[in-house]
Amino acid sequence: LLLFSVNLIVCTIDRLPDVWRMVVLNNLETSREKLTKMPQRIEYVADGEVQTTTAMMSELLATAGWKPQQTDTLLFSQKMPWSRLGVYAVHLSILIIFAGAIIGSLTGFKGNVMIPEGSATDTIYEQGSGKPIPLGFEVRCDDFNVSYYGDGSTPKEFRSVLAVRDQAADRTFTKSIVVNDPLDYKGVTFYQSSYEPMPTFRVTITQKATAKQQGFEIPFGEKTSWPDTPIEFGIINQQVASRMGDVTSVKVWFSDGKGDPEIFWMDNNSSRSITRPSGEYAISASQMYATGLQVTMDPGVWVVYFGCALMLAGIYVAFFLSHRRVWVYIDQESDRCRVLLAGTSSKNRLGFEKEFTAIAEQLDRCPSINRA
Repeated sequence: LLLFSVNLIVCTIDRLPDVWRMVVLNNLETSREKLTKMPQRIEYVADGEVQTTTAMMSELLATAGWKPQQTDTLLFSQKMPWSRLGVYAVHLSILIIFAGAIIGSLTGFKGNVMIPEGSATDTIYEQGSGKPIPLGFEVRCDDFNVSYYGDGSTPKEFRSVLAVRDQAADRTFTKSIVVNDPLDYKGVTFYQSSYEPMPTFRVTITQKATAKQQGFEIPFGEKTSWPDTPIEFGIINQQVASRMGDVTSVKVWFSDGKGDPEIFWMDNNSSRSITRPSGEYAISASQMYATGLQVTMDPGVWVVYFGCALMLAGIYVAFFLSHRRVWVYIDQESDRCRVLLAGTSSKNRLGFEKEFTAIAEQLDRCPSINRA
């Protein structure tokens, strides 16, 4: 990249002065001999003196959309002389993009972090080295959901609800993110990149008669008690849908201390009502996840964006616009004038030929001018 940048700079230094001279060239000093060698040229004969013919030709060029400069015997008009600089705008844009990339690599970072549901972190870990990078604020995963295609095992979308808490700025806000819809804060971007099923479950039990409700986070295969009640429960089996460990259904063991325990299957992330001697209960269970986030900070990204915009503009100018020039040279011959119309274009010769023909048609309609 350094050699390529040096090459661009050297080429620009070598060629730009000549191009710039073409942009600022005083074309009113062009000789008749040079005009007679141009590919687009037509000679006319006009009645009257040079001064009258010059004024008439100036008006005709202006009518055709060419605003002329003039001397006593020469008229000149041009369009888009700066289009010759389009290629150098492209050269500059490449250097700007490289500069933005260097700024990002030196002052930014790229890392990863895995945050379990209900947990928070103020540190991420650099890709490759694993070096901890403090964020200066806290990010918490409030919730995570994954949906599947019809086969029930292929993830379709995974979504994280992230909460940012910045004590220094006294600011807290929440955003739900999915792939390609990241969270941005203070120049740091959090992308939803992966997830990891955890061997724990979120269980909520509601006693319908009293509306008393309690939430639990329980590990698989362990018995858990509801404090100050005779209720005990646990998840004793599960059905896994994918190699990642996504659970589709769970087998629940439930006891209220009266009669035989209740054992039943239920879908993951669903609710079920059961009736026990002590009353009716609503039970919901869902597997817990850790959300995988890719975290980047790139201060040079706006420099890169500017370079890309400049490149598009430069490419458009370099390929689709051209420097077009038209001259009218007037010679006095006894009681009439000889008029030479000539023109040239840096690119798109066919398009310029049509413009040149349109000027010639304007002259052909003038009764005091005839082609030689």
